[in-house]
Amino acid sequence: MSPFKLFANREEAGRQLGRYLQRYRADRPIVVGLTRGGVPVAYEVARALDAPLDVCVVRKICAPFQPELGVGAVTEGGALYLRHDTIEALGIDEDDLLPLIAQKRAEVEDRVRRFRRGSPPADVTDKTVIIVDDGIATGGTACAAVQSLRDRGASKVVLAVPVGAAENVAVLAEVADEMVCPYPEDHFYAVGLWYDDFGQTSDDDVVELLERMKTERSRAKTSPAGDGWAHRRSA
Repeated sequence: MSPFKLFANREEAGRQLGRYLQRYRADRPIVVGLTRGGVPVAYEVARALDAPLDVCVVRKICAPFQPELGVGAVTEGGALYLRHDTIEALGIDEDDLLPLIAQKRAEVEDRVRRFRRGSPPADVTDKTVIIVDDGIATGGTACAAVQSLRDRGASKVVLAVPVGAAENVAVLAEVADEMVCPYPEDHFYAVGLWYDDFGQTSDDDVVELLERMKTERSRAKTSPAGDGWAHRRSA
């Protein structure tokens, strides 16, 4: 692995992050992965904390004619986050974003159907929720996710990423109730640069990880040893 890389892949990043999050185990948290790349990281965190795994579907809103520049995000449940300072600096009329917002909301609904397959989202009312992503560049999608989970009634929202742009990690620390980022980097550039393998996470990968976690937790609960989860993990 290159000396400039921190993680072999998302799975390794999740295992490392899980060690930093052990102090939340007693809270009996719900771990929520940002789709799609955050889900493999969140899966490993959920295993480390013996916690249920869910997803938060977020779609970035990009500036017209500048498809790489995010100006906001929408999440399932309808939460909308806009970077008003960026929008104003670009001279964009917010009304011009309405068709894009509608398009992204439709994409969110489509992905929710694919990922949940008719199942309801986890009930986060009065719960500690740990939102996990594979890294933070601008932080727009993470901010929208925090807003969404608060709207759904979470009592504490922790935002956790393995690596992030230090400036935006500091900003998000003021947005979430607590922020965990083992590697806040001053010279960040892009999330993928900190991974050896940063291949795309597919919709099928997300569904498979959610189903795998449900199966593992169901088996652990019915283990005759009474603590089958810990037994399997140590085997």
